[in-house]
Amino acid sequence: MEKTRAVITGVNGWVPDYVLTNKELETMVETSDEWITTRTGIKERRILKGENKGTSDIGANAIKGLLEKTNTDPEDIDLIICATVTPDMPFPSCANMIAHKVGAKNSYSFDISAACSGFIYALTIGSQFIETGMHKKVIVVGADKMSSIVNYEDRTTCIIFGDGGGAVMLEPTTEEVGVMDSLHHSDGSGSPYLHIKAGGSLKPASEETVRAKEHYAYQEGATVFKFAVTNMAEVSAQIMAKNNLTGEDISWLVPHQANKRIIDATANRMNVGPEKVMINIEKYGNTTAGTIPLCLSDYESQLKKGDNIILAAFGGGFTWGSVYLKWGYDPK
Repeated sequence: MEKTRAVITGVNGWVPDYVLTNKELETMVETSDEWITTRTGIKERRILKGENKGTSDIGANAIKGLLEKTNTDPEDIDLIICATVTPDMPFPSCANMIAHKVGAKNSYSFDISAACSGFIYALTIGSQFIETGMHKKVIVVGADKMSSIVNYEDRTTCIIFGDGGGAVMLEPTTEEVGVMDSLHHSDGSGSPYLHIKAGGSLKPASEETVRAKEHYAYQEGATVFKFAVTNMAEVSAQIMAKNNLTGEDISWLVPHQANKRIIDATANRMNVGPEKVMINIEKYGNTTAGTIPLCLSDYESQLKKGDNIILAAFGGGFTWGSVYLKWGYDPK
């Protein structure tokens, strides 16, 4: 019996128009373009401006473009999974709001919260609905409006994050393409080093928490960097070894765009040259769950059917993982 796999049949990214450059950040906090570029590789990031605009607008725009590119009727979508840590509100889920905005009337939907690893977690989950035969068309979207939880007086975080997202279509195939394997990990002991202090059930919002600015992302940079370099690189090497792949076999590494030095360390651990690494951190910064689908969208025209691709991410929680996939179509 032929094995059914989930294959990506389309990808589309979306970012807001407003560009926040390093030069503009120099007027907001004590930093410099040289300092930011040297340590992170980031030159600019996109910010979603305007009243009543949230993560669902980012996700909906990404999916609308995806539906158009793949010539798909929104009513044919079975399931939408949204990876995000910045939903429009605690409930309903951001995925529900996205489904409504794109007209996916026959779809059900839910959110995945795994920080920067959210997209690859969601991709693995979505793939299994396809592999079991339960669904024929699943959309996985990673989107975050990080500007909504960033303190622009804190130079350790505000230089890093931007707003944006991307979406992929998953459909069944019996060809030797699609999502081939995945490895995922988490370690809750890392939560003190990257989190939001208040606003949850442990410490509900109050006048005191707002005054203390505890509703913004907090990061202990040195510790997070150390864990990210080690674990993102190691899990990428592990999935290659598990599937008998060498650096020469890999067509592309698609790393989470958190920091150029972390990306370089992962590529080195995999013995993958820089010409095989997707990088757009200089344009968008860290869009959390949005970075990997944004990379795939930016590089789509360079991808060929059968390309061996490794997706790798590390995020708050801590969460980390890697997905091995074979690209499903040639440039259109």
